[in-house]
Order: sequence, then structure tokens, then C-alpha cells
Amino acid sequence: MRITSSIGTGLLLGAAFTVSTVAADEAEYLAPPGDDGSAPYSQAVLYDDFILLSGMLGVDPATGQLAAGGIGPETQQTLVNIRGALARAGASMDDVLKCTVFLADIGEWGAMNAVYTTFFNQMPARSAVGVSGLGLDARVEIECMAAMPEDDD
Repeated sequence: MRITSSIGTGLLLGAAFTVSTVAADEAEYLAPPGDDGSAPYSQAVLYDDFILLSGMLGVDPATGQLAAGGIGPETQQTLVNIRGALARAGASMDDVLKCTVFLADIGEWGAMNAVYTTFFNQMPARSAVGVSGLGLDARVEIECMAAMPEDDD
């Protein structure tokens, strides 16, 4: 159930709008695995019927380093990391609705796509954009939004 409270109204480009806030106790914030509370972000936020994942890189959790070998291995590890974050939230890759892919070189879109498509039974909506740089000098970063699976209870 979504609860909002109106905290103001206004006019923006000739259209009326209401500013709302979400009751903070309705959202569940999942820290990155192993976080000691110092991470400046949540790996996932569970809200209403959605799971919002932060952008993820192809960092191997065992080494803390980017997967070696370029765009293919980085994409593979990124999607393995996404699958793990979804599992922590009680979901799977089948629940992904939308992804945004950030590429350090848009020319690597085809190589990224060759790996990306192997992770999904149904292709989620997706945007892919070239950027001027990513954290850790990564080649790819992917963020996703997923549906919360239905309870079987």
C-alpha cells in the first residue's frame, strides 16, 4: 500500500502539481553486502511492489576488483551481481522490468548485448547510453527496476 502525504502544491510550466513524500517506514533499504554502514547508498530499495537497484559494476566480490578481460567479463560479473542483489530482495532476473546500461564506450554495445541477453528469459525494457566515465574505470554499469514477486501465502 502506498501512503503519501501532500506537503505542498505549485505550478510548473502551466501545469498544477502536488509534491508528496513517501512514508519512510514503508521503504526497506538494503545495504551492500559486507557494508559497515559507511556506504553512501543503498544497494536496493524495496518499496510497494518494486525493487530499485543501484547501478552495479562488474566487481568480483571475492577480490573487490573489476572482472578482468574487458566489456564481456565485466558485463557477465555485473549481471551476476544484479542476480545476487535480486535474490537478497526475494526476486530473480525474471522479475526485472527495466534496466539502464551505462557504457564507457558506446561502441562496445554489441559485445555487452551479447552477454546481457543470456541473462533474461523475457527482455526487460532497456536504455543504453554512452558516458564519459564510470567508477573504478569500469566499462559498464547497469541499474535495474524489478517487480516484487507475489507472496505465495
